[in-house]
Amino acid sequence: MAVKTKKESIHFYKIAEFSIYMKPTVLITTGDPKGIGPEVTKKALQDPRIKSLANFFVIESVDKTGFDAIKNAVNVLKKGKAQALVTAPVNKEAINKSGIPFSGHTEYLAKSTNTKKFAMMLCGGPLKITTVTRHVPLKNISRILTQAKIIEAVRLTDTSLKKYFGIKNPRIGVCALNPHCGEGGKIGREEQSIIIPAIKKIRRFVPKIQGPISGDVIFYMAYNGKLDAVISMYHDQGLGPLKMIAFEKGVNVTLGLPFIRTSPDHGTAYDIAGKDIANPNSMKEAIKLAITMHKLDIVTM
Repeated sequence: MAVKTKKESIHFYKIAEFSIYMKPTVLITTGDPKGIGPEVTKKALQDPRIKSLANFFVIESVDKTGFDAIKNAVNVLKKGKAQALVTAPVNKEAINKSGIPFSGHTEYLAKSTNTKKFAMMLCGGPLKITTVTRHVPLKNISRILTQAKIIEAVRLTDTSLKKYFGIKNPRIGVCALNPHCGEGGKIGREEQSIIIPAIKKIRRFVPKIQGPISGDVIFYMAYNGKLDAVISMYHDQGLGPLKMIAFEKGVNVTLGLPFIRTSPDHGTAYDIAGKDIANPNSMKEAIKLAITMHKLDIVTM
């Protein structure tokens, strides 16, 4: 094994230090043309504090759904010509009606990059919440919930907190599925059969993991700084608390991709599109977080 000389080490440090201050290239897809995506993108980039953070390339849609812009952005990212992607919202139903199978940005980006393990993390205020399941009917959650899915969500969250958020020893809390953690099986056995065994298996990799913790307690703990992230079992379990405190500043992050991807945590908002009243704060936060993640990624390389 080759040993670096003192001179070589200094040279490497200078390269890394220089890279931190280089402006990254960030792609922004404007989403559904009939929604508020184009408006919030324009407003965000008109802010001098945002505009100065990176070299931005905006990819607009030429069809009516916004899907073509996502596809073009992926092609650019695969060639290594950008460091991050920020996506404005699209309408899944509209894309599917156009004849393109599409269950969401998260799933499409994972499939396009052959990413097998991925997850959705929502960030807002002091909360970082990764969902084990995503857009699934509530009645199906207990049927599809597995130890493997919980372990995957925890490991992706742990890796990302270290790599992109600068947290060396993450404290991750795992949410229970049932009220009062199932009360020992009296009102649900998913904690005993799935969640607790998963936590035991992952503890040697994530020693500060806690849980299962009841859903009426865990988000209060995270909000008050006792946890760095929460693993929620289903979509609304995690997004409800997050949107309560950060409705206009929430950011969706896709974990596990070979590039950074963030998105404002709101929909197309057809009802206010074209009225010039859409709030761009969530888009601004998505852009800022993507750039922060890029800088911290360089530091931890």
